[in-house]
Amino acid sequence: MDLAAPLPTAPAFALAAPPAPKPTLPTSGRDPAAMAAAARAFEAVFIGQMLAPMFDTVNTARGPFGGGAGEEAWKPLLVDAVAKQIAAAGGFGFAAAVQREMLRMQEARQG
Repeated sequence: MDLAAPLPTAPAFALAAPPAPKPTLPTSGRDPAAMAAAARAFEAVFIGQMLAPMFDTVNTARGPFGGGAGEEAWKPLLVDAVAKQIAAAGGFGFAAAVQREMLRMQEARQG
């Protein structure tokens, strides 16, 4: 047995996870509704990033339905759904500021 020889590896397709779907943000030149939707989507992503560590600290293994690989697989989707609901209900309130900045940047680029 040659100890200097590299170890065999599994095929790359067996180890790779499927690619995550790319979020689609509305992009339209001067459409204020599309910009508002993009600002809310940005706020939802931010809220999701803030909520993820909180959800990671909850120990549900002792609950009747908690724990396991299934919960770990679906937890990011739950965090995303909660974040979108919080953003739709008004969020932290900075979507309007993000939209104003988007408009300012667009006007600077065009003018």
